Amino acid sequence: MFINQHYLSPATVVASPNFDDRPDLDDISLLVIHCISLPPGQFGGNAVEHLFCNRLDPKQHPYFEGIYTLKVSAHCLIRRDGEIIQFVAFDKRAWHAGISCYQGRERCNDFSIGIELEGDERTPYEAIQYHKLAQLSAVLLAEYPKLQRQHIVGHNDIAPGRKTDPGDSFDWTRFNDCLDQQLYRHSIKSTL
Repeated sequence: MFINQHYLSPATVVASPNFDDRPDLDDISLLVIHCISLPPGQFGGNAVEHLFCNRLDPKQHPYFEGIYTLKVSAHCLIRRDGEIIQFVAFDKRAWHAGISCYQGRERCNDFSIGIELEGDERTPYEAIQYHKLAQLSAVLLAEYPKLQRQHIVGHNDIAPGRKTDPGDSFDWTRFNDCLDQQLYRHSIKSTL
């Protein structure tokens, strides 16, 4: 797994129109983990892709009637089977965080990368999702010098009281163990 011109390889690219330029391209310093399922609690299908690309059909499900006009995106989605879909180049500002604040800095979209996990706040995430998230996180940490491990947070951490994802179903210890393994592998490769 590697990054080339701010795109992850290998990843399926589905270009979202919901992005703009960052105010400071050199300030990618926060990684935000989210979860999403559309309709809520249902996995699979292409509703998330359609939402992020402004193509969600409100007639497909009653829940979609309230969200189909939203202009939102994330940089990547990690599906339950481990497939990674990239919607926005990492050097661009995806619209994932909303009203947010991290360590006194507001507008987290300006300086963050947003990763969605296909899931909800009650259903355990799949082992392959932790593995792929750790791989992706290690690659991002290596690529963007201002991004540090201690600045990997949940959406709930930057929008407390408004957001609760990735939820209690996300096992931070498991993720950190997977990330330790990936960072160790990266350190071994860089010394060879």
